[in-house]
Amino acid sequence: MADNQDLTRRDAIKAAGAVTLAGVAAAQFVGAPAIIKARAATNAVNFGIVGTGSRGAYLLKHLKGIDTGKCVAICDVSDDALKKGAETIGTNPKQYKDYRELLSDKNVEAVFVTTPLFLHFPITRDALEAGKHVFCEKSLVFKAEEVHALRALVHSKPKQVMQVGLQRRYSAMYGAARQMIEKGLLGEVTYVQAQWHRNPGWKMKKDVPNPRMANWRLFREYSGGLVAELASHQIDVADRMMGMTPEAVMGMGSRDFMNDGRDILDNVQLIYKYPKGRRLVWTGIPMSSHWSGVGGARTEMGEMICGTKGTIHITIGDDNNKPIGMWFREPTPPSAIEEAKKKKEPVKAGATMVAAAGSRPLPILLGKDLMTGQESFLEKEMKFARLWLYQKGVLVPEEEKNPVDIELDSFFKDCRTGGRPLADLEVGLQDSIAVILSNLALDEGRTVYFNEIDKMGKGPAAPAGKPAAPAAKPAVKKG
Repeated sequence: MADNQDLTRRDAIKAAGAVTLAGVAAAQFVGAPAIIKARAATNAVNFGIVGTGSRGAYLLKHLKGIDTGKCVAICDVSDDALKKGAETIGTNPKQYKDYRELLSDKNVEAVFVTTPLFLHFPITRDALEAGKHVFCEKSLVFKAEEVHALRALVHSKPKQVMQVGLQRRYSAMYGAARQMIEKGLLGEVTYVQAQWHRNPGWKMKKDVPNPRMANWRLFREYSGGLVAELASHQIDVADRMMGMTPEAVMGMGSRDFMNDGRDILDNVQLIYKYPKGRRLVWTGIPMSSHWSGVGGARTEMGEMICGTKGTIHITIGDDNNKPIGMWFREPTPPSAIEEAKKKKEPVKAGATMVAAAGSRPLPILLGKDLMTGQESFLEKEMKFARLWLYQKGVLVPEEEKNPVDIELDSFFKDCRTGGRPLADLEVGLQDSIAVILSNLALDEGRTVYFNEIDKMGKGPAAPAGKPAAPAAKPAVKKG
């Protein structure tokens, strides 16, 4: 770090500008990249997608730029969604109204399941039985019995890839945070605080055909509510950062503000007990989107990962806002400060309060910013320049690729190589188990233990808690 002490802000900006220009120059070099792109396209995985509504359309927008896969079929019950999906992907895919017809298409090697949650399991099951690789959005399953059934089915299909859509598993920023934990920079991680606050949150769509299905996230027969749609991402973050899964969950939930006919909860707080005294606290509320992490620079969602030596503030971002990660060193413990004071002055009677000064936030550095010792002079200066700008708050470290693009490309590569996804079956099932049991804790107002899932949904006995209403048959039969 001593080499950059004389670096001025102007010098840093010039160097950072050189980085940008170098990137532009590389992009304009059309030789080797064109060869690589063409080679990838010749071995592209032919895929279909079931559900081209909001999430499906979002993935299609990203899939359009990934040449390791080619969309050959799409399916949805809505003519409008089918039309928009075909226009978005631009590959003239076959269009189906019944997902079973798509699964019978021998040209389809892999299937994306981007339907409402209650349809995830039946379509994923049928796709696996049809011999397809499957990418299913989270939550992977909806009911306890589906946990056991899908685990058994996937284990019986070892040559097929099963991936769940938890894109934080593919984020360079979250990966760097995990590496920091593994290297001991945070000490012992004991607590994660996570939130997903919105203002106001999901609104009821009115004057639409089939209003319950058009608003499926708002009804328990189709949806797992805030826990399934939002908290699931952050429960997975806590599991990964602490390196373990929860033992129990308790919480409080109610419907206080969104009184529009929905039956999901809009105001939820959950506490998860992990082994060795660790905790995750998750909150989901409407009417305020403020998040205190990263200095309040971002809203809605994020996690604070607290350890004995430091804390990370981190959030994933979206297409317009890149992931941000900052870390704070733990200040000198008050006990150490008190001990130092005792050596200089007599102990005084009475209680003493000591407020240790906080540390300045430091950016989480990604691979492109780390010194390897192999840098050329210019590369070294560029890295010092970016670090200087990060520390001054002029720039923040940014991922080079959207984690959504990385997870999609990784899926296709695993289909070809037989690799194991970072967000594999067990990651997806553990996440779904947490969702199912969290909603049970909210419904029954009690502490629910995670080992309860072992008996739920098995045998003739009904699972604990209020069972979800059966899905409408016509909806199950169509994509």
